[in-house]
Amino acid sequence: MNAPAHRTVSALHFLLVAGCATASAQQRATRPFDAAWRFHLGDVPGAQESTFADAAWRTLDLPHDWSVEGEFSEQNPAGPEGGALPGGVGWYRKTFFVPAKDTSRLVFVEFDGVYRNSQVWINGHYLGKRPYGYSSFRYQLTPHLRYGREHNVIAVRVDNSQQPNSRWYSGSGIYRHVRLVTTDPVHVDQWGTYVTTPAVNPDSAQVTVRTTLRNDSHAEQPIALRTVVYDAAGREVATAATERRIPADSVTEIAHELVVRSPMVWSVERPYIYRAVSRLTCGSRPCDDYATPFGMRTFAFDVDRGFILNGQPLKIRGVCLHHDLGSLGAAVNTRALERQLQIMKAMGVNALRTSHNPPAPELLDLTDRMGFVVLDEAFDMWKRAKTKYDYHLDWDAWHERDLSDMVRRDRNHPSVFMWSIGNEVMEQWTNGDTTAIPIARELAGIVRRLDPTRPITSANNNGSPANPLFHAGALDLLGHNYHHAAWPTLPAQFRGEKFLITEAVSALNSRGVYEQPSDSVASYETPYVKDHGPQPNRNYRLSSYDDRKAFWGSLHEESLRLFERYPFLSGMFIWTGFDYLGEPTPYGWPARSSYFGIVDLAGFPKDPYYLYQSEWTDRPMLHVFPHWNWAPGDTIDVWAYSNADDVELFLNGVSLGVQRKEGEVLHLMWRVPYAPGTLRAVAHKGGAVMATAEVKTAGAPTRIALAPDRAAIRADGADLSFVTVTVLDRAGIAVPAAEQLVRLRLAGDARIVAVDNGDQISHAPFQADRVQLFNGKALVIVRAGARAGVATLAAEAPGLAPASVRIVMQ
Repeated sequence: MNAPAHRTVSALHFLLVAGCATASAQQRATRPFDAAWRFHLGDVPGAQESTFADAAWRTLDLPHDWSVEGEFSEQNPAGPEGGALPGGVGWYRKTFFVPAKDTSRLVFVEFDGVYRNSQVWINGHYLGKRPYGYSSFRYQLTPHLRYGREHNVIAVRVDNSQQPNSRWYSGSGIYRHVRLVTTDPVHVDQWGTYVTTPAVNPDSAQVTVRTTLRNDSHAEQPIALRTVVYDAAGREVATAATERRIPADSVTEIAHELVVRSPMVWSVERPYIYRAVSRLTCGSRPCDDYATPFGMRTFAFDVDRGFILNGQPLKIRGVCLHHDLGSLGAAVNTRALERQLQIMKAMGVNALRTSHNPPAPELLDLTDRMGFVVLDEAFDMWKRAKTKYDYHLDWDAWHERDLSDMVRRDRNHPSVFMWSIGNEVMEQWTNGDTTAIPIARELAGIVRRLDPTRPITSANNNGSPANPLFHAGALDLLGHNYHHAAWPTLPAQFRGEKFLITEAVSALNSRGVYEQPSDSVASYETPYVKDHGPQPNRNYRLSSYDDRKAFWGSLHEESLRLFERYPFLSGMFIWTGFDYLGEPTPYGWPARSSYFGIVDLAGFPKDPYYLYQSEWTDRPMLHVFPHWNWAPGDTIDVWAYSNADDVELFLNGVSLGVQRKEGEVLHLMWRVPYAPGTLRAVAHKGGAVMATAEVKTAGAPTRIALAPDRAAIRADGADLSFVTVTVLDRAGIAVPAAEQLVRLRLAGDARIVAVDNGDQISHAPFQADRVQLFNGKALVIVRAGARAGVATLAAEAPGLAPASVRIVMQ
């Protein structure tokens, strides 16, 4: 099977894709539309009218999430499942001008996502409603615009008041980017190109570009469409052209077949991006330029060998990610997404599942560029509800439009390899429900009409052959969630089928928490399942050893062993890569964020992160834990993750023995009577020392330390520096149990946009000038201003030497 990749190009996309050039001002003009909106939290009669007085409203830039600005409370209608943060109704208004020279052109406003139930007006004229909070959409403004010195007012009402409507934190507001697009009446339609590569070999690649043109004028138009393919260096490598007359008020598709010689294929190791530019001429004048990044690759799913990319087997080693960005909430930020992907890449991850909704366009731009395999997912539910006010209420009227828009928007991304039409939908549990098969067939038919090049799956927690979705003839890949013990039997149960583990593990951890002994495994029921009795561990923290799991899931090592053992298991997506707001299984309040992540909410790895790094990467690595600050008389289980042959552990210079990684041993363990001092581990590969690691007993805390992930960032008003806060003793050793409250000051053209510490039960606000450490760490997120210069972050706490760090904005 071959696949494509797609993209209409916005201002942000030009920043992300090398070689893209903006269209000339006489043709398509794309203008960021995020700045200087007025916002009011609460419903206001008449706020859609252009004459409405909004001067007292707050001024802000998009993307914006008002829920993350609120207070955590058990009384918030979303409940702990929804992050225990407020919803409500919010209004946004923006005043803007349109040049008089554009009176003969078309003007569109494009929203990448609004959560949820958005309604839009221009100059008091109603444009429409979009219920689904994850869909991208646009409206034409032209019939109602004023030009020249007359101002225009766009108003958006967002209604997230009916809750619960999600099983996780959704955020509220215009939380993704907005832009204005101005075009000629004859132009390439929104998401109007579809690029496929039906044949790719080392000598040549066939490239098919289907371009949808709109003629919104009232006269027939003579046009010429020229498609040019550029390589990553901007060199022209193929071209094709067509001349035609297109009728008035029409939509026309033109297909071009091109050949690229000696193509560079897209892979996870080298994600090579080409660019197809559609140049449209109307008579003698240029009328549109439209750029589409894409990639060339071949892939297939094999019954026995799993996933084959460019002729080579590749295990899809993935994680599931929700859309929130921790303390930043749902508001999209490209650097925050990039940081998440960098952390996952360093763990050995090569794939993402967009759980359980269409992602932000920026995420797919990044996965294209960074080399990830993506399972692009549409829905968490169909007609049957999971929460009282969720998408099932909008299903009948909107599912076809929402699914179609997702596929059209995302089908040119080279990183997208699979479509998922649903996650654990209630229709899979028959109980007399006969709708599962016709719905699955309808959804698969929609996808295949728009993109027959990628396989379709759904994520099913009913893994039995009785699941009606497995008999619908709709799925190319059978997606299985959990039930890891049954994985070896799948080929016998479903003969001739291809398998994807769409969700696995659901292990539970709190960073820096260690309960002894480490081989005492606990399987946790949840407060949302009745009659399971009292919950263990009433401090609402869970050990960071791999020994805690949800009752339906597995430990990390259990699923990892099975997945790597069987080639027919083409891929596995771990639940989850990062902690996320909401769904604090196995607890309810006071917990308000998840325990599932391999990385905590602040972006600090938990210990299982290094298990995957030891198995999924080749770089020499050795991770030893826990910390070494305990009480006399304690017996502590010391674990090591490494990709070495063996590891020898020393305590204060005395060997505690050598442990070998043999067979399916994934961690090494020593049971050690505690004595303060130094644990030293030495890893060997082929008889030679490969790596060493030390864990030392920390003394009394004496000073604060600040460490930015990047000390130089762009002065673009959006770039971020993530600053880790730790407390050190006199010798410079991090104090593992430090929980000081650190006060922060920032000087310069920058601001602190969020703080966090990764603690699942912290109710401190994310937007603050102070942060309390949790198990020795905290995070401060600094956002650049729009002017070049230097920002200085200072931190202080009683009894500790203060610290400061300079962040250059350039």
